Amino acid sequence: MDKQAEVSAFLTSRRARITPEQAGLPFYGKRRVPGLRRGEVAQLAAMSVEYYARLERGNLRGVSDSVLDALCNALRLDDTERDHLHALARAASTGPARARRRPKPTPVRASVLRIIEGLHDQPAYVRNHRLDILAANPLARALHAPVFESEAPNTCRFVFLDPRAPSLYPDWERVARNGVGVLHVEAARNPYDRELCHMIGELSMRSDAFRRMWGEQEVHTYTKGTKRFLHPVVGELALIHETLDLPGDGELSIAVYSAEPGTPAADALKLLASWAATQNQESTAAPADSEH
Repeated sequence: MDKQAEVSAFLTSRRARITPEQAGLPFYGKRRVPGLRRGEVAQLAAMSVEYYARLERGNLRGVSDSVLDALCNALRLDDTERDHLHALARAASTGPARARRRPKPTPVRASVLRIIEGLHDQPAYVRNHRLDILAANPLARALHAPVFESEAPNTCRFVFLDPRAPSLYPDWERVARNGVGVLHVEAARNPYDRELCHMIGELSMRSDAFRRMWGEQEVHTYTKGTKRFLHPVVGELALIHETLDLPGDGELSIAVYSAEPGTPAADALKLLASWAATQNQESTAAPADSEH
């Protein structure tokens, strides 16, 4: 991936979304382009216009944390965006000679598998930083049934490449943007991850929507929130999701979904669990039946 182009696109997009009024600067007349001018960002960050222009061209090599923090303040970046800019700067300071292949994927530990399998009434799965699903309990497989039809299930690939995704996710646009935002963060943190770069390239080639959203430079991290599903068996569910990081496990995390007690979503989740159990019994009995 072109690291300088990523830096330039990110800074340019952040500058374009801030008006002089928002930044507390005087505003005179009409402007041909939205947002702040380079000189105004430089003024807010207490640096020369020439120096800021160098940064916006994508050259962050050797930039100090204090300069980055001043730039973050000038561009009114949130915590995720601040971390992203610092990650881009670290990547810029790592030359090709220092690039290293990522270690082999860490297998999901047996104790982690027991945790998600023990959550009988909550869909739970383990994923990596590329949004590959590495393990899941039966309820998660039932909830994301179309996603698991792939030999290598990946939520972002499903969202952009499978025509059934908008039917499963009523808020498809938001889900899609969140997925792109996660990949943006990971691309900055792991610029030499070949599989990640290949995935981003594949999605850019095969999906106009992904290519458009990628160019908008939004960044996102999964922590918590509400996600709506339109399941073909139990109908609509609005589920609360939490992401639990597994430090030391190769950037793996557990995604857990739950429903507020006494809500229609809780009833639908119970029905889904019953349906999943029935499906599992049928699939287990099928080989035995075929012998007779």
